[in-house]
Amino acid sequence: MITEIYFMKKKLAVYIVLTLLIVIQFIRSPKNESTELLATDITKVTEVPEGVQQLLKTACYDCHSNNTIYPWYNNIQPVAFWLNRHVEEGKQKLNFSDFGSYNTKKAKHKLTEIAAVLEEDEMPLFSYTLIHQNAKLDELQKKLIVVWAKNNAVTYTAAN
Repeated sequence: MITEIYFMKKKLAVYIVLTLLIVIQFIRSPKNESTELLATDITKVTEVPEGVQQLLKTACYDCHSNNTIYPWYNNIQPVAFWLNRHVEEGKQKLNFSDFGSYNTKKAKHKLTEIAAVLEEDEMPLFSYTLIHQNAKLDELQKKLIVVWAKNNAVTYTAAN
């Protein structure tokens, strides 16, 4: 009798979890997608060589700009919730699309941080490169971005 009650409760719990998983599929987070290049985009306010720009787009922009290219699994909840939160946190720390709105001191600090996180192998995140193999940066690619970021950190002046 006790085991029957236990299995009934377990079965009910499974049904509740499955129902919740189905229901949350209909709850959508707003997507971080923009087709326009803002006047505050980093490429509009400072010199970004083509090679560096391509590396930033490949390894950084999904989480650090206003235009995320979403993978197929973004259509599955709760993964989409997690991705959305991850992108929002990334944009709070650094947003290449809004870089021109930073004052000079903040922009220089962000450029210095870009160099530091690459030198310390903190970015791109392992969880990101695990799935996005093309976002893995080799030492030469990191060095290219680091040199660019450090040079700009010295010379940058905000446009506004």
